[in-house]
Amino acid sequence: MFHEIGSHVMDIYEFLLAGIDPRVKPYLLMQSPVSMTAILLCYLFFVLYLGPRIMANRKPFQLKEAMIVYNFALVALSTFIVYEFLMSGWVTTYTWRCDAVDTSESPEALRMVRVAWLFWFSKIIELIDTIFFVLRKKHGQITFLHIFHHSLMPWTWWWGVGYAPGGMGSFHAMVNSSVHIIMYFYYGLAAAGPRFQKFLWWKKYMTAIQLTQFVLVSLHATQYYFLDSCDYQFPMIIHLIWMYGTFFFVLFSNFWVQAYVKGKRLPKQDIKPSLNGATVYSNGKHHENGTTNGINHVPATNGSAHHENSTAHMGKMKKA
Repeated sequence: MFHEIGSHVMDIYEFLLAGIDPRVKPYLLMQSPVSMTAILLCYLFFVLYLGPRIMANRKPFQLKEAMIVYNFALVALSTFIVYEFLMSGWVTTYTWRCDAVDTSESPEALRMVRVAWLFWFSKIIELIDTIFFVLRKKHGQITFLHIFHHSLMPWTWWWGVGYAPGGMGSFHAMVNSSVHIIMYFYYGLAAAGPRFQKFLWWKKYMTAIQLTQFVLVSLHATQYYFLDSCDYQFPMIIHLIWMYGTFFFVLFSNFWVQAYVKGKRLPKQDIKPSLNGATVYSNGKHHENGTTNGINHVPATNGSAHHENSTAHMGKMKKA
């Protein structure tokens, strides 16, 4: 019986792998989902068990310089990703409506494959967000939804990139990377020190930026359901993108109403959006960096999911 079940599982696994775009397979970690899954499992093991145990009797690391480099490196990477998405189709051949995946070996099609993979790989890099939390002993910030975003979303995106590197489904990736440019730039300035506080007056608009992201992503996906015909090869991806975008739009709309319309901010809490769509709460203390300070994460997204980082407090900051 177990042999028969195992045989069926392997048949399904091989069937799924057979659908992976052969142009993606030469890229790092794209040969099979095993390596990617192992990385995410190691990530979970470290941030939920091993890391906290290692840090239990140690002082928290400051990591200020590392966080500055990290934030601005992701600004540069996100900028490059957006540029490549644009030049691979979105400002050259795409209609911004029903755009099928170009399965050819043309330079532009191969360029889209590369940037689609790079977008996914950037989510592996962003696992460092949580590692910073652990090393700075901000264990209370590692919430279920933070972990959900950083682990499950990259896992699903692996299949999305594997099956559909480009086309209509890549719109959310381009928009999310655009938002990351703004968000990581903010956190980079926040990490640089109090002297940059005067440049952080726009922190309260980050929720609006996230809401705009979700609206754009959901609207772009919604048009699929009203087109007379669409030859996009992987409708399931559109369904998932629509669900992610709509779900997090609802979450952030509620945050916007509670924080800015009803003004229900607690006296000792400063609530603001995190990098990947998370709502973050500080405990009234001042923190040094946007990606690794002691701010709680509640639901996170990356254009379907962002995630997810935190903002920083430098010196005395005015309420947004």
